[in-house]
Amino acid sequence: MALTRDQKASQLADLKDKFQKAKSVMFAHYIGLTVSDVSELRSKLREKNAEMKVGKKTLMKIAAKELNLPEISDDMMEGPVACIFSFEDPVAGAQIAAKYGKDHEQVKLIGGLFENALLTKQQAMTFATLPTKQVLLATFAMMIRSPLTKFASAVSSPLSSFARATQELAKKKEAQPA
Repeated sequence: MALTRDQKASQLADLKDKFQKAKSVMFAHYIGLTVSDVSELRSKLREKNAEMKVGKKTLMKIAAKELNLPEISDDMMEGPVACIFSFEDPVAGAQIAAKYGKDHEQVKLIGGLFENALLTKQQAMTFATLPTKQVLLATFAMMIRSPLTKFASAVSSPLSSFARATQELAKKKEAQPA
């Protein structure tokens, strides 16, 4: 069933809004998934503040063009395509789609947009393997903490040895007859 002009305008406005709010947008094939599979994928995406939107490719291209994003080529958008918008962690949607694609071969990343740059299929797959923001922050915290822990240990070791030696001397003095 063909969309009316009003429906297309509404979808275009929705796509433009999502393109603007998203930290990244991945394009993926999804044809062949059952309704329950699509619902499951959408649920997993929602858990990470991401969303999958299926729409007309022409409207996706127009939305990107009107927002001065890189031009999405026809060869990147072959076949039915879904947009996966990540609103908090830029890699979340790509990671979920890639992981879901391991069990459901119909889901394949075919490209994307990140920081005003167009990603190829290969770049989108590499993007999906990046650690999340939380993992990067935890790694950074451990890197900072490790030298501090070593320093504290190095400083406290001689101090604790000194404290033990002082305590032993005090005990010996107490034990000596006056």
